[in-house]
Amino acid sequence: MSMTNRFTRIASFSAICALLAFPALAQTVKVTPLGGIAGEFCPQDRALVFEDPSGTRVLYDPGRTVAGADDPRLGKIDIILVSHMHGDHVGNAHGKAPNSGSCDKPDVSVSALPNTSVVNIALAKKSKIVTGSEMPPFFAAKLKANGGDPANSMLARFGGSVTVGGVRIATVTAMHSNGVDPDFIGGDLGKAMKDVGIAGDVGLATGYVLRFSNGLVTYLSGDTGITADQDLVVRGHYGAKLAVMNIGDGFSTGPVEAAYVINDLVKPASVIASHANEVGTVNGKVRTGSKTEAFMKAVKVPVHIPLSGKTMAFDSAGKCTDGC
Repeated sequence: MSMTNRFTRIASFSAICALLAFPALAQTVKVTPLGGIAGEFCPQDRALVFEDPSGTRVLYDPGRTVAGADDPRLGKIDIILVSHMHGDHVGNAHGKAPNSGSCDKPDVSVSALPNTSVVNIALAKKSKIVTGSEMPPFFAAKLKANGGDPANSMLARFGGSVTVGGVRIATVTAMHSNGVDPDFIGGDLGKAMKDVGIAGDVGLATGYVLRFSNGLVTYLSGDTGITADQDLVVRGHYGAKLAVMNIGDGFSTGPVEAAYVINDLVKPASVIASHANEVGTVNGKVRTGSKTEAFMKAVKVPVHIPLSGKTMAFDSAGKCTDGC
């Protein structure tokens, strides 16, 4: 075989491989916010659904805006991620239906105690609950007590990972409190704890890094302050290209601190704002003078506002290709 023919065959083989690989790279991860009011970014909004190209669906921190396990927006849920045990993340209460109440005064009239919305959704959807620290035994006990499978509560502790439905899930540091409200415990023990003002201990709060089947690596900050791990681990080791960043201030990073995390530590290709603890938008437009606006102005990469019900699509490089 001549040298020319050999080079031609190698080039042809490489081109075929590239073409075969392209569809996987071209696939996107869809992200749908399940907030309080359709088309808006409201104070209680935490919940996001990530849909992998394989069809695996991941619900992150359902909180108080997912209207229970019967919320028609949920669809199939394979995995539920919980950053920590506070009621606005696990769901101690929720509305009667999607879009009940108003953006500034959400409907939280339905109690999810003592189970949490996370447990109720996992039972109804037969989802895996993936958490870190000492949270898995708590959720396993709740599943078992309600006739579910305790094995559906899965551990992914710092430095390790689990893969479910083609999505690799790792936990990373989040600096935040993580006490279990005595109302989730109930009975005499819960009452005694409540009377003296203490919460249950389930270890540290967590953030997450997800690797989807199209190669997209996504950082979910959870409630956190600024940490060195956002540089050393989230960027340095995992190479996150999309971030979901809390900006609410008081309880976690404010807009200035969150912008520093994005600009100087994680350095993703784009970021979804989260947990603003304010009316972030009016008629779908960012409110002037808001923390949401301040964050957008301070960040050097594209900032995407999670308008409830509006699906965004991200490629493997973390760039929004649709819905933004």
